[in-house]
Amino acid sequence: MAQLAIRNDKCDLDFLSLGALVHRLDPGIIPFRKARSFDIHVSGGEYNVAANLADCFGLKTGIATAMVNYGIGELVQARVKEMGVRTFYKHFEHDGVRGPNIATVYSDRGLGVRPPVVFYNRSNEAGGLLKPGDFDWKTIFGAGTKWFHSGGIFAALSSTTS
Repeated sequence: MAQLAIRNDKCDLDFLSLGALVHRLDPGIIPFRKARSFDIHVSGGEYNVAANLADCFGLKTGIATAMVNYGIGELVQARVKEMGVRTFYKHFEHDGVRGPNIATVYSDRGLGVRPPVVFYNRSNEAGGLLKPGDFDWKTIFGAGTKWFHSGGIFAALSSTTS
């Protein structure tokens, strides 16, 4: 079996993810049917790796993803910036009604014998609209990237993300 070789030379990024961002609404231990408020978290299977490598280990990380120009998009952009992740966005305009949207995840933590509950609204998700040619990969990789990551969730969003 071949060994994995990670670049040792100077690179612009230690780690780059390609994936969709989501915003997660979390009422904590309160069941959804009784919740009156939610904490908002930004996550995504591919983004979480980049965010934690930047936050916990100080690595230079990036995310190539879709971004929607509306209030939720602004919130998501601010949270990604707070984590120290460099962004490569393909911007989409929200039509005011149908989207496209940044996906919403609803998750309560459960309590005691009541299990956690998680469900998704990925309807008209901007991440699923990404297609080949949306990012300037020559420039991104030309500056050097040690590790590139994407995942099955992103690949399964649409025929253009697989």
